[in-house]
Amino acid sequence: MTATLERTDQFDTKKMRRGSTERIKRLREISEYESEPCISIERAVLLTEAYKKWEGTCSAPVLRGRAFKYIMENRTLYLEKGGLIVGEKGHKPWAAPTFPELCCHTLEDFDNMHNRDRVFFKTTEEDRKIQEEIIIPYWENRALMTRMNEMLPKEWHLLFESGLYTEFLMQRGPGHTVGDGKVYQYGYEDFIKRIDEEIANIDFNEGMEAFDKLEELKGMRLVCEGMIIFGERYAVLAREEAEKTDDPQWKKELLELAAVCDVVPRYKPQTFRQALQTYWFTHIGVTVEMNNWDAYSPGKLDQHLEPFYNKEIEEGTLTREEARELLENFWIQFNNQPAPPKVGITLKESATYTDFCNINTGALRPDGTSGVSEVSYLILEVMSEMRLLQPSSNVQISRKTPEKFLRQALKVSREGWGQPAIYNSEAIIQELINMGKSIDDARESGVASGCVETGVAGKEAYVLTGYLNVPKVLELVMNRGFDKYTGKQVGLDLGDPKDFKSYEEFYQAVYDQLKYVVDVKVAGNNLIEKMYMNTMPVPLLSVITDDCIKNGKDYNNGGSRYNTSYIQCVGVATLTDSLAAVKKNVFEENNFTMEQLLSALEDNFEGHEKLFDTVYNETPKYGNDDDYADNILRNVVDLLQDIIAGRTTPKGSKTIVEFLPTTCHVYFGQVMGASANGRKAGVSLPDGISPEKGADRNGPTAVIKSAAKIDQLKTGGALLNQKFSPSVVAGEKGIDSLASLVRSYFAMDGHHIQFNVIDRDILIEAQKDPNLYPELIVRVAGYSDYFNNLDKDLQDEIINRTEQSF
Repeated sequence: MTATLERTDQFDTKKMRRGSTERIKRLREISEYESEPCISIERAVLLTEAYKKWEGTCSAPVLRGRAFKYIMENRTLYLEKGGLIVGEKGHKPWAAPTFPELCCHTLEDFDNMHNRDRVFFKTTEEDRKIQEEIIIPYWENRALMTRMNEMLPKEWHLLFESGLYTEFLMQRGPGHTVGDGKVYQYGYEDFIKRIDEEIANIDFNEGMEAFDKLEELKGMRLVCEGMIIFGERYAVLAREEAEKTDDPQWKKELLELAAVCDVVPRYKPQTFRQALQTYWFTHIGVTVEMNNWDAYSPGKLDQHLEPFYNKEIEEGTLTREEARELLENFWIQFNNQPAPPKVGITLKESATYTDFCNINTGALRPDGTSGVSEVSYLILEVMSEMRLLQPSSNVQISRKTPEKFLRQALKVSREGWGQPAIYNSEAIIQELINMGKSIDDARESGVASGCVETGVAGKEAYVLTGYLNVPKVLELVMNRGFDKYTGKQVGLDLGDPKDFKSYEEFYQAVYDQLKYVVDVKVAGNNLIEKMYMNTMPVPLLSVITDDCIKNGKDYNNGGSRYNTSYIQCVGVATLTDSLAAVKKNVFEENNFTMEQLLSALEDNFEGHEKLFDTVYNETPKYGNDDDYADNILRNVVDLLQDIIAGRTTPKGSKTIVEFLPTTCHVYFGQVMGASANGRKAGVSLPDGISPEKGADRNGPTAVIKSAAKIDQLKTGGALLNQKFSPSVVAGEKGIDSLASLVRSYFAMDGHHIQFNVIDRDILIEAQKDPNLYPELIVRVAGYSDYFNNLDKDLQDEIINRTEQSF
């Protein structure tokens, strides 16, 4: 299945043209304006053929290896005229493959994907016919999601359906994986040699473990062969197309592309372009092998590319302008790969095309010195010029970061589309050390990926298991474990709240309810993790993650050097402010009774205006540097740490607390009634550790002081959003203020901060008439998205965030 497409139609000059060269402007137009999101059924077909051929004849790792190699031998190859970097997940840009071994979509799912207004994927009648006649009959009962739903207990489903938590791994595989330097230092032929050495050294007197190791290594060898074939096929295709074309420039470029693919990924790259291409082949391989949650990220891209850049600049074989053009093409390749289609609650928790590839720039080097280089500045220029949803981009800022780099990054951020996010290098390193990583590994490979998650690139399987609706735990306490959203008893009946005699007694009920919910969720996590360990190995991801080859164990089975499981907590500000309202008004000052509060919550505060005014306007709230509320926040975070952190999973991971929502803060708000802090029923929760909307009334400095009272170094990441109007951060004075805010927050061990810089009136106008601002991009949570791609509830949440002023 091989195809080549060329476009000659003229560009619509009404649309924005971005890129440093005409080539890039054209490629960006194709990606942004001319490529429609659609389903690519090809991977599902090839996978099914492979499974029908080999399932039951070999071990799971060998089956997965054979299936991957079969896909890479037979899949469509796509060439775009003028493209300098090749490789797509589907058969063309914006074509998303499906993964029936994880989630076998129904025909109703296909209709849903095709017809929905936002985050749609078009399907053809041929796609539907193949799904109905080939994919569903084989995978309907084999798919991991089907088997999970059958095995997970009733209490798990009750809590899941009521919106107490979500589960990442029902429709997508374990991910949040980041690459380190090894794919630039070794070719896949080198990996095969290492695998063969491990196979030769197996001692079969060790029993079954030796045989298991052999099977794992055989699977790893097969995927390496598949990767080499993928590159070789592109070299052949490029030469075939060079023979056909009458365009001398395109012929020259095709032969140059063939020469690149002669080298990578079989051998290690020698040039800047080969380095980008070898990473990109690996990216496509990883994301075709498994539908990883949050794709695959390049890690410290500037540091990985710097040796190639410096060498070629010195030799005169590369110019700065050529390097920039290659990077811009690289950005377009990311943008061409939408997150695979999701349905149901999985769509609600991440309703975006963004696949959360997160590029780290400016991080500390392994020796602890600043990693800022000419490539770092080049990347800032590229992200500013391209202004694409993907890849997500961040800068790591340390005490050693040159002020020039911080200011340049903030100038890009001030452009108003939410990138780059800003991370604290020292905090990332200390968080990793606190989790048990060596200081050498933390310095060498400490990165942020996905939204804000911390991990060790190329050495760790750090897996997100789903979001936890923290304030709904309080709602269960107030309703004796009964969920009004589903109309079912889902939690513990801990007694009538009107009978609690003290805040301590009330708080203990919150603790007990939270522990029950987390116990049920973690038990489900462990069952799901065990299913991946036994049936869904990822041999390619294992090849490029230390120490899977040495251990002869899969990435999904504890083979990597470090293993971590995250639970992402959402709505801590809502719970904090609600507890403050109960403590102060019910138990301390007797402003109203618990019965009156319960009545107001039942009525969504209608007819209870005085009580609403008391909780909304006269009660301390997190985000104002008010110790009354902030001490409760610390208690809440300690509570979550006590109940969640440190649990051991079947593959040996340790569970870590994180604070991020993606789009789940909207979904969680939709399944909740009114909250004791004055939040109305159905209204979105705040994102990450950001204060409740409208609660932070003392400016951005007060916000960071409140947020810094959390011990963020004990977490795996904590997201903080701040919103400014353009006039507030205009000019050099505006950059001075932002830089001071970042430096001050990071000096207090803040993990992350990001900025939405946009006029509220523009957001309101864009919501009323999407055609006015078709290219308006905003920061959502740990990612940016087109405002028009967001549903109204999420748009409202962004509009209603506090607009700060210095």
